[in-house]
Amino acid sequence: MSLDPTAYLLIAAALLALSGVPGLLLNRPLFGQRSAALCAVGASILGECAVIALLGGTPGATWQIDWPLPFGPALFSADLLSTIFLLPLFLVTGCASLYSLAYWPAREKSSAGKLTLFLGLFAAAMVIVVMARNGVLFLMAWEGMALSAYFLLTTDQQDSDVQRVGTVYLLATHTGTMALFALFSLLRGTTGTFAFPLPHTLSQGVPYATAIIVTALIGFGGKAGLMPLHFWLPGAHANAPSHVSAMMSGLMLKMGVYGILRTLSFFDALPVWLGWLILLLGAWSALNGIALATGQRDLKRLLACSSIENIGIIFIGIGLALVGMQTQSPYLVVCGFFGAFIHIINHSLFKSLLFLGSGVLIHGTGTREIDLMGGLARRMPVTSPLFLIGSLAICGLPPLNGFVGELFLYVGAITDGVTAPLPLAALVAPVLALVGGLAVITFVKLYGIVFLGSPRSAAAAHGHEATAMMTGPMVLLAAGCLIAGMAPVLLMRLVAPVVEYYGNVAGDVMVQVTGQVPLVPLTIANCMLIALGLAIGAVYLRRLHRQPALYGSTWGCGYLAPTPRIQYTGTSFSELVVNLLGTLVAPRRQRPGLDCVVLPRPAQFHYEVTETVLNQVLTPVFHWTGLAFSYVRRLQHGQIHVYMLYIFVTLFVLMIWTH
Repeated sequence: MSLDPTAYLLIAAALLALSGVPGLLLNRPLFGQRSAALCAVGASILGECAVIALLGGTPGATWQIDWPLPFGPALFSADLLSTIFLLPLFLVTGCASLYSLAYWPAREKSSAGKLTLFLGLFAAAMVIVVMARNGVLFLMAWEGMALSAYFLLTTDQQDSDVQRVGTVYLLATHTGTMALFALFSLLRGTTGTFAFPLPHTLSQGVPYATAIIVTALIGFGGKAGLMPLHFWLPGAHANAPSHVSAMMSGLMLKMGVYGILRTLSFFDALPVWLGWLILLLGAWSALNGIALATGQRDLKRLLACSSIENIGIIFIGIGLALVGMQTQSPYLVVCGFFGAFIHIINHSLFKSLLFLGSGVLIHGTGTREIDLMGGLARRMPVTSPLFLIGSLAICGLPPLNGFVGELFLYVGAITDGVTAPLPLAALVAPVLALVGGLAVITFVKLYGIVFLGSPRSAAAAHGHEATAMMTGPMVLLAAGCLIAGMAPVLLMRLVAPVVEYYGNVAGDVMVQVTGQVPLVPLTIANCMLIALGLAIGAVYLRRLHRQPALYGSTWGCGYLAPTPRIQYTGTSFSELVVNLLGTLVAPRRQRPGLDCVVLPRPAQFHYEVTETVLNQVLTPVFHWTGLAFSYVRRLQHGQIHVYMLYIFVTLFVLMIWTH
C-alpha cells in the first residue's frame, strides 16, 4: 500500500531534522556536512513529490499522534494552502544545503557542525509549522524555527554586530510569540480545544473574533517583516551566512504570511475593515521597504530591505482578495489571491538566488560594501548573468517570473478596483508602479556598481569566481525563474487549485476571470523576447570572434589619468532618489566642518540610511524604560534572608487580597 502525501512530508521533515546529527555523534565534521547535504537533498526530492501529488488531487490524510500532554493529540495534515509554502521550501532547502558545502566548508570552519545541525532543524521546523493542526504543536514548531534561526544567525560568535542583531531578533521573535500564545488561548476559549478549527467554521460574531485577528496580525506580521514590525529583519538577514539569509528571506518570512492566511481561513466571514487594513499595511511596507533598499550601501542589507517590499506586495494581493470577498467581487478575489500566491513562490526563487549570489560576491571579494566592488562581471562570468536574472526578476520585468504575480494585481486593481465602494483599491496600481520604478533604480544601482566599471578596491580587483558547488544551486534557481516567467500558464495552473480552495470560488468563475488575463500572449511575447536576446547574443559573439576586441579606458571627461575613484558610487547614484524620499528613509548626514582657511584640507562626508523604527522609536523606549525601572535593582543584593522576607510579604499580601 502506497503512503499518502502527509506521510511522505513527515518522513522528509524527519530526515531534515536528523540530517546534522551523524556528523556531531561521529565527530567527523566533513563526513557530517556531506551526509547532511545528501539527506537534505533526498528530503527535498521526497517532499516535492508529495507536494506535486497534493496539487494533482491526491488527498492527504490527517495523522494523529497521542502524546503525554494535556493539550489534545498532535495533529498533522497538509492541504492545498500548505502546498504553496512547501513547494519552494523543499527546493530552496536542497539548494542551500548543497551551497553550504563550498560556502561554509567543514575543513575551514569549526562551526560547520553547529551550522549543519541547526540548518536541518530550521527546515524541519518550517515543514511542521505548515503541517501542524494543533495550537500547542504549532507553537512548539514555531519556537523551534525561531531558535534555530537565532543559532544560525549567531554562528559567527566573535562578531559583536552579529551578537547585537541576534539579540534584537530574539527579542522581536519572542514578542511575536507572546501574541501567538494569546491567539491560541483565545481560540481555545472559543472552540474548547487546541485543535485548529475547520475552514470557514467560525462566524464573525464568535467571542474574541476581533482579538483573534489582531493578535494574529501582530504575531505573524512581525515574523513576516510587515511594517512597522520589520525592525529586526535588515540586520538579521545581512549578518547571517548567505545561504541562511536565503532561507530566512525566501522561506521563514513566508511562515508569517502562512500563519495569517491559516488564521483567516477559520472564519466564514471577515470584518470589512480587515481587507482595507491589510491592503494599506501591504502598500506601506512595499513602498517603505524599497525606499530603504534604495539608499543601502551594504549588499545584503539592500536585499533584506527589498524583502520587506516583496512581503508588502504579497499583502497587497491578500488585501485585494479580502476586499473582493467583502464587496462580492470574484474578480478581485481571484486576481488578488493569484497575485499573492504566485508572488510567494516567485519571491522564494529570485530572492534565494540573489542571496546565494551575494554569498559568492562576499566569498570572492571579502566585503559586503557595494562601493568597494566593481568590474566583477569579467572576474565572475557565471555569477554575473545569474545575478542579472535575479535582479530582472525582482524588478518585475518580463520575461522573468516576477512579472507574472504583479500582472494579476495590476489587472485586478485596474478593473474591479475602481468599482469598489471605496476607490482605494484603484490606488494599488499607482503604488505598484512606483514600487516597481524604485526597484528598477535600486537593482540597476546594485548590478551596475557591483559588476560593471572598474574595480573600486584591491579586494574587487582580486575577486574570483566560486566553485560549481556554489554556482550550481544558483543555476537551478535561475532556471526556475526563467521557466516560471516564460510559461506563466503553467504557474497559473499550479496555483489555480489553491485559489479555488482558499478563495472559495466556483470553478466556472475561475475560468471566466483567468481567461481575461493575457497569459497566452504573454507566453508568446516572452518566448520571442528570449529568442531575440539569444540572436543578439549570437551575433555579438560571432563578431567578437571575427576580430579581437579593443580594450581601453572609459572616457573620463578629459582627465589625463582617470582613476576608479571618479566612477559613480552606489551612494551618489541613488542620492537624488533618497533625497526625494527623505521622509520615508530619514537619511543621516555628517557634513564636514569647513573653516575659512587659506589652504584647503582633506574633508569627509558621511551619508547613511538608518533604521527609523529601531533607532528612533524602540531603542529610546527601551532605554527610558530601563532607567525608569533601575530602582528595582536595589532589591537584588544577594542576602537570602531578605529574599525570604520578600516571599513572606508577597504571600501575606495575596492572602489578604483574596479574602
